[in-house]
Amino acid sequence: MQFEENMDTPAIVIDLDRLDANLRRTAALASHAAVRLRPHTKTHKSIWIAQEQLRHGASGITVAKLGEAEVMASGGVDDILIAYPIVGRLKLERLGRLLQQVKVSVSVDSYEVARGLSELGEQLKLRVPLYLDVNSGLNRCGKEPGQETAELAAEIAKLPGIRLAALMTHAGQAYSKSRADDCLEVALAEAEALLESQRALRRLGVDVPDISVGSTPTSKFIGALAGSGVTEIRPGAYVFGDGSQLYTGLIGEEECAMRIYAMVVSTPRPGTVIIDAGSKTLSNDSSAHRKGFGMITEFPDIFVERLSEEHGILSVPEGAHLQIGDVVAIIPNHCCAVTNLHNQLLGVRNGQLERIITVDARGKVK
Repeated sequence: MQFEENMDTPAIVIDLDRLDANLRRTAALASHAAVRLRPHTKTHKSIWIAQEQLRHGASGITVAKLGEAEVMASGGVDDILIAYPIVGRLKLERLGRLLQQVKVSVSVDSYEVARGLSELGEQLKLRVPLYLDVNSGLNRCGKEPGQETAELAAEIAKLPGIRLAALMTHAGQAYSKSRADDCLEVALAEAEALLESQRALRRLGVDVPDISVGSTPTSKFIGALAGSGVTEIRPGAYVFGDGSQLYTGLIGEEECAMRIYAMVVSTPRPGTVIIDAGSKTLSNDSSAHRKGFGMITEFPDIFVERLSEEHGILSVPEGAHLQIGDVVAIIPNHCCAVTNLHNQLLGVRNGQLERIITVDARGKVK
């Protein structure tokens, strides 16, 4: 992608052809495996991209926070999973207003949160659809798979104002793997954690029909799970691609639709170059697989060694030359974190600016 002189730096540039291809590719994976695609929009936080995902066949979307759901609903998205526990009177009041506008499901991993949602459902004279979170190895939210999850689910299922719609998990530990084969093992274990829990629930006389798996790395292997009982995938970072997927061989460089363009502003000493993109542009997410805070594909031996807020410090080997005024293009380690740092992304096709992509749900952390 050629940097246009009329784009000021630092700039977050999205190759629209690559974005389109990524959307089509993952939609096709889901379709061929006969599962629903419910992408996680925390990656892009953009109403326009969410609408594009729906246009390419997504059945609905996933969000991380209630504020993101409100933004997406205002943009016409009418089937939303909030993959986060909703706790407290203020949030339940907001959720109640949202439930009267669009279809909303909510994830839980405790009886206490489910009870609050049940009381809300009774007030509204409806049953709130719940996704029960199961721990498949990330050790974040969720009870252990099997009997522990089944016993909790059986208690939740007795509540009058909810409907237990799905078992869900997020195998984020896949990002720590160094090979695609290792990610496949995580994908198989992720699915089995939910299917084991579903079987245990059926022995208790409770049927939870849907099995929803998450994470972009494991979604690449949904074809291997076709017919297993998995009914839904919720990848997010596939839309842009990033270093976390590239370094492990899950994607090629041609699938990386996001670049951070930054300008050299100082060459203060041999081996050091300063660019105008620091932690407020690139994010400070590191990688277990590569040194630094992103990959400059044009200069693979140069890496972003350190970040301060407004400065990126590049380590430049002998023989590599960058001058003040030069522009470098960086694939970030983690595209989701980069998006949330910016109000706008620049959508470019064939080297020309085609659209400004507004990050509509930026900063919606409540």
